[in-house]
Amino acid sequence: MSDVSTTKTWPELAIGLYDRLTERNAEIAYRFENLEIGIPGSTDANAERATWKLNGTICVTTRSGVGK
Repeated sequence: MSDVSTTKTWPELAIGLYDRLTERNAEIAYRFENLEIGIPGSTDANAERATWKLNGTICVTTRSGVGK
């Protein structure tokens, strides 16, 4: 996990928060309302994009001891 004194960007902060929460077996819920994402068909900068629309909730649940 990122040390607070070295966190300099929003992605680093989000990763650190996620790591801290999952260490504590937290459930993380994401709720989307009318979120649209353009998914490229290839890595070409001018690639056509498919539009994905998300409405609803995605829950990420963690637990320790999986696979033991």
